[in-house]
Amino acid sequence: MEMQLSPKEILKKYWGFDDFRSSQVAIVDDALQGKDVLALLPTGGGKSLCFQIPALIFDGITLVVSPLISLMKDQVDALHEIGIGATFINSSLSAAEFK
Repeated sequence: MEMQLSPKEILKKYWGFDDFRSSQVAIVDDALQGKDVLALLPTGGGKSLCFQIPALIFDGITLVVSPLISLMKDQVDALHEIGIGATFINSSLSAAEFK
């Protein structure tokens, strides 16, 4: 059985960062404790990692709702580049792609 990586180990393995930003620590910790989290960070503040890291730790599917179609594509492409499976569903897909 494979040992589960810690949030910090996942951060290093996939994104190459040694540490979280101070604003990310409490967000990730609360999410991992199953708490409801509302995180308001500036553009470029690292919000995506705050849900991507717990998504890699928890079993099952993580659903992220975003109104920004281009951001969805960029994030899914970036996850694919580092070997993490992800997809998006939005109005840019044909009916066949959606299915």
